[in-house]
Amino acid sequence: MCGIVGYVGNRSTNSQPALDILLHGLERLEYRGYDSAGIAVVESSEVRLARAVGRLSELSSVLSSRKDMAASTLGIGHTRWATHGAPTEPNAHPHCSEHVALVQNGIFENYLTIREQLESAGYVFDSETDTEVAAHLLHSFMQKQDDELTALRSLVETVEGSFAFVALSAEQPETLLLARRASPMVIGVGEGANYVASDVTAILKFTRKVIYLENDDYAIITPSEIQIYNSGELQSREVVEIDWDVSQAERAGYDHFLIKEIYDQPKAVNDTLSGRLVAEHRNFQLPELSGLADHIKKLQRTKLVACGTAWHAGLIGRHYFEQIARVPMDVEVASEFRYQNPIIDPKDLMICVSQSGETADTLAAVGQVSGACPILGVTNVLGSSLSREVDAFLLTQAGPEISVASTKAFTTQALLMYLLSLKVADLKTTISEQDLAQHLQSITQLSPLIDQILQDTTEIKSLAKKYHEYDNYFFIGRGVAYPVALEGALKLKEITYYSAQGYPAGELKHGPIALIDESVVTVAVIQAEEPFFSKSLSNLNEVKARKGKVIIISDATNRETELRSVADDLVFVPNVDSIGRDYLAPILMTIPLQLFAYFVAKELGRDIDFPRNLAKSVTVE
Repeated sequence: MCGIVGYVGNRSTNSQPALDILLHGLERLEYRGYDSAGIAVVESSEVRLARAVGRLSELSSVLSSRKDMAASTLGIGHTRWATHGAPTEPNAHPHCSEHVALVQNGIFENYLTIREQLESAGYVFDSETDTEVAAHLLHSFMQKQDDELTALRSLVETVEGSFAFVALSAEQPETLLLARRASPMVIGVGEGANYVASDVTAILKFTRKVIYLENDDYAIITPSEIQIYNSGELQSREVVEIDWDVSQAERAGYDHFLIKEIYDQPKAVNDTLSGRLVAEHRNFQLPELSGLADHIKKLQRTKLVACGTAWHAGLIGRHYFEQIARVPMDVEVASEFRYQNPIIDPKDLMICVSQSGETADTLAAVGQVSGACPILGVTNVLGSSLSREVDAFLLTQAGPEISVASTKAFTTQALLMYLLSLKVADLKTTISEQDLAQHLQSITQLSPLIDQILQDTTEIKSLAKKYHEYDNYFFIGRGVAYPVALEGALKLKEITYYSAQGYPAGELKHGPIALIDESVVTVAVIQAEEPFFSKSLSNLNEVKARKGKVIIISDATNRETELRSVADDLVFVPNVDSIGRDYLAPILMTIPLQLFAYFVAKELGRDIDFPRNLAKSVTVE
């Protein structure tokens, strides 16, 4: 996945060369992060391809000597954020199958099954990617079908997962084929030429008239015509005039990357589940663990090492592991762990979590334990140091995260820990098939419930206006709500520069309560579950007795009267079914805390995406 650009012009009217447009579009998408790039064009009835690992400058260097591509007016380009296969030139997009070339974002969940069928039919694969499967599959349909529209529809109906792709064929030198499902795709409407991109940023220089494709739309576009279909029916889609500037377009119209990435979370959750929770949760798989399966079946203890936000996700993971898999987990801050003389048993499993995969302290912990027991990495970046140095790794598949303060990475790390604990329980047979199925059904609620929270942020904005001049905060929680409180405090201090301390609710009276007065705000994360609910209320009564301000984030919608008796302000998150309440509610209650931090920082005029003294990837000790 990452960035897609496509262009189709009319050569007979001297349309602009494709290379200029494609390179410009890919440059406008560089902010999204990528590890390789490539372009394919049609020239002299042939597909001509150029790809390179690394920055776009590497691709430009390759193209400088490719005079055979310079005149083409039909092409596709891609910047790749690796998901299937390492960042290598053979794995870079576009992928070709004779006269067909294709670029893709997202994941084709059933690509392994299709690959086996295509190999049996004689197709030869040069990469590890799911995208090459789509290229060969489209070619096979084109060989069998009467026209490219029928072949395109067959492809869309065969592949499963969330995706956006654009393809071209040397046999149709003025045609682009494209489709999308749960991954963005926009068509740019030009004069004598048309454009395609995964992000409007890429094409704003050339047109401000765009059509946003809807789920399961597929389209054929030429220099003069745009035909959009869904389920075999021709569709009429609105042409929208874009009035954003380029910097806004990079953020999809949002004021900051941080708020965009908060709103990205429903999709990030779906992408994390993609290929793992298949066909309405009947098929649950983490194939990355296959080499560790025998070890996990005998597993007696785990250690998790991480820093910052990833450490908070690990604390939630401990709750999942110990409650679901019944395997004890030690969760340690990597900067402390690396200086210990840890007691490691060969039968243990060490889990190292890092969004970037380049966190120095976490990598040092990997080096310290390497060879003593198997190590599982959890990262968002394929090809990162962490992914290369561990025995196995899981990708969160959250997509690039630009803002320094992490949001969707945290959500997907916590979700992946939930999936991992279920897989460990399944392998160790400590969970029944019925309970496993209920957990997996519950997980499918997460994305729509996050989306429900994000539909109306009016209440959180009002709280930010009310409290933005308060500069001392305590965030408290009990049980699994405690790491949620820690994460809420971290987000607020990162981007507002206010003092914000996270504490277990029961620890307030062991010292910190001395600081409570009318100038201090206590944000309490309260689960509906007992005994956490009643005990947390008792702690808040102690805060109110000292005139402290209280904001409550809770899922206990059935106990509103009790909550309002101690709350100055109360924010509810949606209810989850009974089996998921103890596991999904903590993730849901994180969303209002992210929004609160963002809107307070916005009220204060802070540099939200790039706060002072902080870096996205901490590569020093």
